[in-house]
Parts: sequence; structure tokens; C-alpha cells
Amino acid sequence: MTPAEILSHVDHTLLKPEATTQQIAALCSDALRCSVASVCVNPRFVPLCVQLLGGRIPVCTVIGFPLGAASTAVKVFETKDAIANGADEVDLVIPIGALCEGDLSYVAAELAAIRRASDGKILKVIVETCLLDENQKRTICRLAAESGADYIKTSTGFSSGGATEQDVSLFAAEIAAHRYPLKIKASGGIRTREAMERFLLLGADRLGCSAAVPLLAPAPEARL
Repeated sequence: MTPAEILSHVDHTLLKPEATTQQIAALCSDALRCSVASVCVNPRFVPLCVQLLGGRIPVCTVIGFPLGAASTAVKVFETKDAIANGADEVDLVIPIGALCEGDLSYVAAELAAIRRASDGKILKVIVETCLLDENQKRTICRLAAESGADYIKTSTGFSSGGATEQDVSLFAAEIAAHRYPLKIKASGGIRTREAMERFLLLGADRLGCSAAVPLLAPAPEARL
């Protein structure tokens, strides 16, 4: 896989709470230079990214991030606000506790509400696999597919673990077995070219990471 091929699958990400406007501007500059799949930022920075990218690279933002514990109404408002500000893609953190206690109707209702609020934009469902058992992972894969979401995403990168080969393989097998119209985004702890290639070969369509551009793209030429 060439660096350009890998980068075309990367959501170039900066979600740190201390991120500054200057750092977000640099993120957008890198995105344009490297033709990544999107930039992924916190909602505050969506208008800035829309302005800087000018429609040339999609703008992705996160909803209910990173805990997923806000009410559904808050997440719906956040989704609508992000889209009104120009977001092309939204990555939603599910109500993880509801899934863990088996309240599937709550999870399904929230997914349906965010699907409606996302107004046809790309919707990725963050499920935080490090907190789930195998049955819960299979269940949320089904619920995400039934909601009409576009992607299931492994992790926020802010919990106790990130993407693993086992989880991406499990999702790929579930999607294939049930013919779910769902793609996979691997995120969290992806820091080497070998890991990026491996996740793509296992079935991921997107990679959420901040390491890809510094690792794979040449540094911009210095101006004299």
C-alpha cells in the first residue's frame, strides 16, 4: 500500500482538549496537502475547518464525546448544530452504559434519533470496544446497521484501549455474515504504518489517527 493510498482512508484527527486554533489550522493545511479522507475535530472548530478547507476535504466532528453519557436530546441538538455549521460527517459516542446493562431499546432509540438529526450526512457510531464483551460488540454492530448508520467505529481514543485487530476482524465477520450495509472505522492507538495497513487489510475503511500524516507524508518545503 502506498502512503497516498493509506492517507486516503485517514480521518486526520485532533480532539485533544488543549487543541488551539493555530493547531487546527495546521491540521487543515496538512489535510489539503495530503488528500486525507476528512479532518476530525471537536464541534467548536467545525466553522473554522469549513472555512479553511472550502469543501475540498470533508469536515468530521464528534457528538457526545468522549463519554457518550449526555442525554439523547443534547446529542440531537449537538448534531443539528454541527451540521448547521457545515459538518459533513458526525461520529457519535453511544450510551455505553445502556448497552452494558442491556437497555437495547434506549440505544436503538438514540441511534434512530441521531440518524434523523444527521440529515443524510455520514454517521459513524463509536462503540468503545475496550469496554464491551464479544456479545455486546455483535449486538451493537447489529443495532448500528439497523439504524442506518454508515460506519461502526471502535474507539474514542480516550478510554482504556483503542482499536485491536480482533475487534476489527469481529466487525468485518459480522458485517459479512449478515450483509449489513455498514463500514468500519478503526481508531485509537494507531501509530505505525504497519498497523494502518493491517487494519485496512482486515476490513477497515477509515482510520482515525493523528500519526498518519507526520509518518507518511513528506514535510512541506520550507519557504525562503
